[in-house]
Amino acid sequence: MAIKSADEDDLLLPDESREAPGEVLESDGEEQAYEDSQKVSVNIDDLGEEDDGHAPPFSWRKLWLFTGPGFLMSIAFLDPGNLEGSLQAGAVAGYSLLWLLMWATAMGLLIQLLAARLGVATGRHLAELCRLQYPPVPRITLWLMAEIALIGADIQEVIGSAIAIKVLTHGYIPLWGGVLITALDCFIFLFLENFGVRKLEALFGLLITVMGLSFAWMFGEAKPNGLELILGLLIPRIHSNAVKQAVSIIGCSIMPHNVYLHSALVQSRMVDTNKKGQVQEALSYFSIESSVALFVSFIINVFVMTVFAKGFYGTKASADIGLVNAGTYLQEKYGGGLFPIIYIWGIGLLASGHCSTITGTYAGQFIMAGFLNLRIKKWLRAVITRSFAIVPTVIVALMFDTSEDKLDVLNEWLNVLQSMQIPFSLIPLLSLVSRQQVMGFFKINLTLKVVAWVVAFLVIIMNGYLLEEFFANELTSMWVMALLIFIIVAYVSFIIYLVVQAFRIDRSFDKLLH
Repeated sequence: MAIKSADEDDLLLPDESREAPGEVLESDGEEQAYEDSQKVSVNIDDLGEEDDGHAPPFSWRKLWLFTGPGFLMSIAFLDPGNLEGSLQAGAVAGYSLLWLLMWATAMGLLIQLLAARLGVATGRHLAELCRLQYPPVPRITLWLMAEIALIGADIQEVIGSAIAIKVLTHGYIPLWGGVLITALDCFIFLFLENFGVRKLEALFGLLITVMGLSFAWMFGEAKPNGLELILGLLIPRIHSNAVKQAVSIIGCSIMPHNVYLHSALVQSRMVDTNKKGQVQEALSYFSIESSVALFVSFIINVFVMTVFAKGFYGTKASADIGLVNAGTYLQEKYGGGLFPIIYIWGIGLLASGHCSTITGTYAGQFIMAGFLNLRIKKWLRAVITRSFAIVPTVIVALMFDTSEDKLDVLNEWLNVLQSMQIPFSLIPLLSLVSRQQVMGFFKINLTLKVVAWVVAFLVIIMNGYLLEEFFANELTSMWVMALLIFIIVAYVSFIIYLVVQAFRIDRSFDKLLH
């Protein structure tokens, strides 16, 4: 693993760790000394230079040292948009969609493990490899789609944090004020990053713990039906009035920017890609860590879904509950107690929003640097990335601060926006992990390839259904219909191009990588 002597906190950030292909970094001695001071690695004393192609025996200490990237990745399954999907599924469908939540999380895990596999085996993340893989026009299109998906997710996450702040302050801080406060997390991120990735990972661990405790408290207050919960997990069923919620759960299982993020995060642990045993060892530990992280996120989503299933399934309020008014409905249903439940909900939502906005900033840096091959200072890249989301979010907050209905409509549009981008991260990922030229020994086998493509097409088809249903309700004129047809033709054509590229053996790509 190219291991050096270092403290546990000393971890290498991927975009600072190596030169981009074909690029020579220019820096004077002082700048180089500063960069070298950031280039430190996990200290694993019992891993020598010899490599026989087999991973060493399992070690709890090594698992701890590899723990971190998976929990940062799991935040995308706990962001405000996912929480809203879970609470609406519970309110509309009761316990009946728990099985779908479980299998959707499993599908998301499969995709994220493939992203981690790509990053560990190649030493490059998905955005960097897409820059090498595709010609200029498709490459720029993929970058724009990734940025659009990230901005849509970021707006939801920032709005979620702002809603939480408004709830916790009794409305004293308006939505736009909460947006500005949330924007400051960018500087928290930059501050902690200077002290090592482990400090940042510790912050996320704390915030995930806060989320877990908050929603577990709500679960204890609501006392959902245990038998219904177990049956909901084991018996597949979808009520006719809950198809939209079911499709949304599947769509939320894969976030486009999260695929890019995870392929980069795993490179914070230095792995010698030329040593098969070390790569295999890293993949094993990352697989365990990611599985645990997504299991935790699944349990938290179960807490949210069952609380709203117990309180609002079958009531008139079920169709009206959203992220904006969820706290008020909870307070009316379950009351105060030792700690008013509205504040417990607000604390959990605030932790969710702040976690996800920081990871959004992180993902934006990798996407921009990877696709555009930019080598600019981290603070400037973070500010640029954050501005992409904060500026439109402040405008949204000023426009919709007093209108809950409009915020719900906006959230639907943002969900559609992100759903449309899913093929543009999934297809390149599956194309790359299937290629011998890219992955070498760690190319996925035929069985895994078939399963991954089936999952990808299932997610794309389900999201296509959601998009068709949404846009069918939005058609108001012939001009809108004509514009929509044009967009659909362009959209489908680009997906077909990506699929054709995925199954085409590009032997020249091997020359670019080596």
